[in-house]
Amino acid sequence: MTSETLRGLVLVVEDERAISDLLRMYLTREGFGVHVASDGVSALSAARTMHPVAIILDVGLPGIDGTEVCRQL
Repeated sequence: MTSETLRGLVLVVEDERAISDLLRMYLTREGFGVHVASDGVSALSAARTMHPVAIILDVGLPGIDGTEVCRQL
């Protein structure tokens, strides 16, 4: 069994590469699988197809902002 299977997948929605890389590092170390989306449209698509156990969502995203992504989810 992989750690992703044990802890689940976290969707990180963040357009700042340094922040998403840091979150990926911490979450991976804690045994989570991580998928990063950098905009609202990609986030909605990933959330609907991947069914993450948690979503870390930036509010200030290009295009559809985080508040609208949250409302649509």
